[in-house]
Amino acid sequence: MSDTPGKQQNTAAFYGQAVASFSIAMAATAIGIFKLSADAWVRGFLGIAVLYLVTSAFTLSKVIRDRQEAAQPSYHPFEKL
Repeated sequence: MSDTPGKQQNTAAFYGQAVASFSIAMAATAIGIFKLSADAWVRGFLGIAVLYLVTSAFTLSKVIRDRQEAAQPSYHPFEKL
């Protein structure tokens, strides 16, 4: 009856795939840095760089999501009364 679509929900399988993909990527990167034949300070620098990249990616995705949600018109169920 409503002309406003509901909020899109992700399935549990999509959420699980995203979490598994992120976990595998982080583990593979950590193993790669650990097994790298370089000095400890080089491996430490690469580890900090990866952590900075991950936190920046999370922040960017949150900012994009917030901007998209703000651009959508808000729906109030009693506004047409």
